[in-house]
Amino acid sequence: MKDKKRILIITLIAILFSYNSYALDDITSGSSGGEFLKVGAAGAQFLKIGVGARGTGMAGAFGSLANDLTAIHWNPAGIADIKGMSGNFNYTQWFAGFKHSFAAFALPVGDNFTAAAHVISFSSDKIEITTLERPQGTGLYYTVNDIALGLSFGGYLTDQFSFGITAKLINSAFSSISSSGFAFDVGTMYETGIQGIKLGFSIHNLGTEQTYSGQALATARKLYDAMNAAPLDVVYVANSFSIPLIFRAGASSTLIEDDMNKLIAALDFVTLSDTPEQFALGLEYTYKGFLSLRGGYRIGQDQFNLAGGIGLNYVGGGFIGQLDYSINPTKDLGLVNRLSVNVGLK
Repeated sequence: MKDKKRILIITLIAILFSYNSYALDDITSGSSGGEFLKVGAAGAQFLKIGVGARGTGMAGAFGSLANDLTAIHWNPAGIADIKGMSGNFNYTQWFAGFKHSFAAFALPVGDNFTAAAHVISFSSDKIEITTLERPQGTGLYYTVNDIALGLSFGGYLTDQFSFGITAKLINSAFSSISSSGFAFDVGTMYETGIQGIKLGFSIHNLGTEQTYSGQALATARKLYDAMNAAPLDVVYVANSFSIPLIFRAGASSTLIEDDMNKLIAALDFVTLSDTPEQFALGLEYTYKGFLSLRGGYRIGQDQFNLAGGIGLNYVGGGFIGQLDYSINPTKDLGLVNRLSVNVGLK
């Protein structure tokens, strides 16, 4: 039995690394050179928005730390640490009137495994339609409504090694057109047992290409304006697009831990199919297991760099409660605020 688990662990890690190398090379081949090598190579950009005020308060250095339902975004292997019924809600006030929400629910399956379901919503306020003839507005409006629905399963194969997988349906819509498709996330975590060091590896959005379709792509036109004939029905065919493929490798270590204080440092390396590679550095200090202060810095991102946050934790009477807030200033687009609530039963 141990030999089978060892073979499965090695296979999972090999798949993560080999597919990441192949897929990213395949997606970015043929891109224009220079500074913007991969920009514009993928759609469904809402899938890249961070989930949870704890992880975003550390600038995203969370791939090896995630141990609650927000692990669905950072590394699905993290849900293996959820040992009781748990729920999570996260709200982000994005810039330009956009809103991002995440809700998830988890249940343990036996002693070593956990199943979870989640929904992600990204939406806009009303946006006025403009045309070349009426650049100041037509009096008509549209909205953006993107959504992802997913199921996750994770657990421990050994005392130190956990895995997780997520299957999700993705729908992107604006005005009267939309696209949809399926994708998968796969992740692993390993507790080394040395100085509290944990390692995490995950790959996200392994899926099919998507294509927009809908009423806005249909119209009626004459073949020749001079002909006295009825217009013909015409449907514009949209090009297909990929969703953003993400590979994340993270490491974290507990630097200080006693009855009063706990300090964790974390580092993540992120490779994306449509933007340059990024590094995230984060710290989390917790006092008496109740108050947490967080900070981080992201390298390789042109808008998000500094990050900070605060959290309150409560454990007692078989109940677990966590309230987190994070702030992420951007260089040109203002502040992004997040609020997360996590509740669970031990």
